Amino acid sequence: MSGRKKKETVRHKAPESYRNRDYRKMVMGRELVSSIVRVGETDLHVLADRDVSLQVKDLVVRFRLQLERYIQKNPAFKTSLMPLPGDPAAPPLIREMLQAGYDAGVGPMAAVAGVVAGNVGKALVADGVQEVIVENGGDIYLHRNVDATIAIFAGQSPLSYNVGIQFSREQMPCGVCTSSGSVGHSLSFGDADSVTVVADSIALADAAATRLGNEIGKNNDRKVAISTALEYSKKIIGIRGVVIICADVMGAAGDIELVRLQ
Repeated sequence: MSGRKKKETVRHKAPESYRNRDYRKMVMGRELVSSIVRVGETDLHVLADRDVSLQVKDLVVRFRLQLERYIQKNPAFKTSLMPLPGDPAAPPLIREMLQAGYDAGVGPMAAVAGVVAGNVGKALVADGVQEVIVENGGDIYLHRNVDATIAIFAGQSPLSYNVGIQFSREQMPCGVCTSSGSVGHSLSFGDADSVTVVADSIALADAAATRLGNEIGKNNDRKVAISTALEYSKKIIGIRGVVIICADVMGAAGDIELVRLQ
């Protein structure tokens, strides 16, 4: 029996039909049980060592209810594009979003997809699930016992699906989130094809990806814009690394192991 670790590739986003989540058909790791859970606007793809679909649905309903109730009392939470003050009385999920927004310099809703995926994943692990991947619109909570590689989709860029981020089992759990000015439905004021952020906190990774994505497009020179965004990333405490792709130009910073994919 070989002592070599298994590896897995998770396709991050799809080059076409993103709305239909066709990229989920590309996920490798057949030993895990796949579940699709949809509640309202939340659409999760969960891979775990057992069927967790009913459990995930209950978790999503609970977390969505927390969000909806908080927004009813605090409408600015949903609409603000700027950081909001912390709220010690808020549920943990809300406090996590407020902190991520503050750390990244954006509104708290920039972290919503990541925080839902992360809280679902952590709750499953706390309940005894050994391995789990939770994907929410391309934002990923990654908790595996083997090495894994996440391929980055970058719209029409020739680098799309040709570059991946490799993780050793010791680097997980973690969050891997992408913001794009050319793909997907998330609000972005930038023109990057992809800004992928890795962090221990998936809420922070989500918020930081949005913040750094907003930096791309402020300068017509792609190399200068990417360099500026990467330099700014050093100010966001808590992120491990960043990969930015804009057309045929790519830049990376931090503790990131890039691999070429076939």
